[in-house]
Amino acid sequence: MIKNQVKITDDYDITLATSKDVEQVISLLKEAAGWLKTNEIDQWGFLAEGGEDEEIKQAILSKSTYVVRKGESLVATFTLYETQSDWDQHIWGQRNDGAVYLHRLALTSEAIGSGFGKKVLHWLEGHVKEMGITTLRLDCVENNFKLNRFYLDNGYENVGTNDEHSKFQKNL
Repeated sequence: MIKNQVKITDDYDITLATSKDVEQVISLLKEAAGWLKTNEIDQWGFLAEGGEDEEIKQAILSKSTYVVRKGESLVATFTLYETQSDWDQHIWGQRNDGAVYLHRLALTSEAIGSGFGKKVLHWLEGHVKEMGITTLRLDCVENNFKLNRFYLDNGYENVGTNDEHSKFQKNL
């Protein structure tokens, strides 16, 4: 867990989200869900309809969600769970092997395709490693080919599928 603001680049800072960030984080995630839908990518439909608002709020309050800002503007968010969520247990099976699970990595639509997502991903990998954790896991919709390719191109291994979701893992 980071306690203070950390620079990701000269222009961008990462901090733990606080209760003051709940609405902005939910708004960014819904914007990302809308972008996915507009681009005919079947992912995060439940989130777009408000189906995860309470879970998102709880992840912020439990200090699992991070925000990336450029000045005062929120440009990205992600959540790192040190224990499996119900969803992780559904996708990965019940495990207690010390892995961290990445959820809801999202960028503003302006940042998508700019290479910024790669910078955020590399920062969070380093952060997880600094926590003493060597395995990072995530899942994404199996037919979201661009996102699957993004994780493969960034050194993640596709270790299978479950419930139409690709399972990715990286040993740090």
